[in-house]
Amino acid sequence: MIRGKCWKLEDNVSTDHIISGKYKFGAIDSLDAMVPHVLEEVIPDFYKKVRKGDVIVAGRNFGKGSSREQAPRLLKMVGVSAVVAKSFSHIFFRNAINVGLLVVVAQKVPDVSETGDTVEVDPEGGVVRNVTKGVEETVNALPSEVTAILKAGGIVEYIKNHGAPPWLKGTE
Repeated sequence: MIRGKCWKLEDNVSTDHIISGKYKFGAIDSLDAMVPHVLEEVIPDFYKKVRKGDVIVAGRNFGKGSSREQAPRLLKMVGVSAVVAKSFSHIFFRNAINVGLLVVVAQKVPDVSETGDTVEVDPEGGVVRNVTKGVEETVNALPSEVTAILKAGGIVEYIKNHGAPPWLKGTE
């Protein structure tokens, strides 16, 4: 169960909004150097305001744009524990899971949420709640394979600890 402060974002938040390419390419060898620039054009000084366990709640098409893996990795690094959105770019969604950042598709909670609300996400139970507003929504529970990757902290950690997952074996 995840419980944290909501950071409300609108539709079409791109990976360039999350971390601008001008920083990505200038600090390609140092994710730490990119941290102060996470979401800076959307929420100035976000990296100073966000706390471990906080949740981003957004509209449609979250993570659109380039396939840069740094975007979900940096959100996780600054303390974001989950992103709840009406829809995600497919590439962002997969990259988020690969780095161990929970992503959940929900329709009602994004409509009622505001920055500062308390949000709960129960990925195994398939429930998202805006505790502040008293709105609860049933969402699709994540497949067990995805849950295992998230619990391990990402696909690399999963493979280090468990070896190649059965669903990847024989895919060469």
